[in-house]
Amino acid sequence: MIKAVIFDLDGTLLDTEKYFRICWPKAFEHFGYKMTDEQALYMRSLGRPFTQEFQKKISGDPNFDYEKVRSYRAELMEQLLAEKGLELKPGALEILSYLKEHKILRAIATASPVDRTVRYLERVGIQNSFDKIISARMVQNGKPAPDVYIFACEQLGLQPQNCLAVEDSPNGVLSAYRAGCKVCMIPDQDEPDPEISKLLYAKLPSLDKIAGVVNQE
Repeated sequence: MIKAVIFDLDGTLLDTEKYFRICWPKAFEHFGYKMTDEQALYMRSLGRPFTQEFQKKISGDPNFDYEKVRSYRAELMEQLLAEKGLELKPGALEILSYLKEHKILRAIATASPVDRTVRYLERVGIQNSFDKIISARMVQNGKPAPDVYIFACEQLGLQPQNCLAVEDSPNGVLSAYRAGCKVCMIPDQDEPDPEISKLLYAKLPSLDKIAGVVNQE
């Protein structure tokens, strides 16, 4: 029985992943490095220390300063969001209302820091829709390691098999699956490959369709 739904943030609840895809390569270019679109896609939901290791490798620079590049990327993101606006993914309000009405717990498990997560949730008006907000900064390893989902389940007081994880990226799917959660993928920037597809409990076109998955249980 599904007693909680744990949502990824970027690309799942918020339509922000497309901006990370733009801003990471621009930040790399600003400091004289090159990042391909494929590499930017690979980093979706990738947590520390994996992001740092990956970026140092593709930069080819043994003295690569991850924090400096990340800080500039964050500036670019804020500028882009100020220009374009911050939007919820389709079906977000509907599914959060449905889960609350049916007394199913709601949580977030994200690679983003808590302060940024809360700030963005406030901007779209859903800051009070969750029982727990879990950041990968609270655990040793971010996604695709299982730590963040294991910790989220512990904070909810539930076994992973009773939690449905909702993700948009391969790294997120791997994290939730390795933790023992049922995994629902709502593809954002691309479709899952055959190996990721094998790990899914469900693949859906939008968030509101999660109600049907919960009802099956």
